[in-house]
Amino acid sequence: MIDFTAKLHITKAEINELPMKQYEGPIILCRTPDEAEKAAKKLKKETLLGFDTETRPAFRKGESYDPSLLQLATENEVYLFQIQMTGLTKGLTAILSDPNIVKAGVAIDRDVNELQAISPFKPGGFVELATYAKKARIKNLGLRGLTAILFGLRISKKEQVSNWARKDLTASQQTYAATDAWLGRKIYLQFKEAGVIG
Repeated sequence: MIDFTAKLHITKAEINELPMKQYEGPIILCRTPDEAEKAAKKLKKETLLGFDTETRPAFRKGESYDPSLLQLATENEVYLFQIQMTGLTKGLTAILSDPNIVKAGVAIDRDVNELQAISPFKPGGFVELATYAKKARIKNLGLRGLTAILFGLRISKKEQVSNWARKDLTASQQTYAATDAWLGRKIYLQFKEAGVIG
């Protein structure tokens, strides 16, 4: 078993000292149901996807929004689905339900529940990375903390509360969203290699 757990906790100040990293590969933005279905056809062949969603932030009490973006990362590219425009198509719900396609991410229960509110599906193959971080006795359970501990890198959170419902996402938003899904996949593979995931 690889020992990456020499450091089990990292402070905010320590994270801020680390070099910044973001996803630099191809990003495929899907804005129509047709584009979503084409992408889903490709994604159906995958066995491991990084998973995340982004939702427009609510600043008033009682205000809430449906997820605006679904991100799925393969080894070589990240797909961003603008859900208000694509909807959750048949192909996408098939992927989200498939127990043979691992979808790895952090704090995914809420994401899955919110996606189910848009279009009902039976979730299958989801892996909560925080569960395995706890198993490895890592104290930082968020994506930023896990990235810092496992890879010695820092990710930007500056787009976190940006408007994900806008029709034209900025390049910065797209990179931010792609990075989160890409890291879900990387962290899963790191845990697998370390024997934390059987």
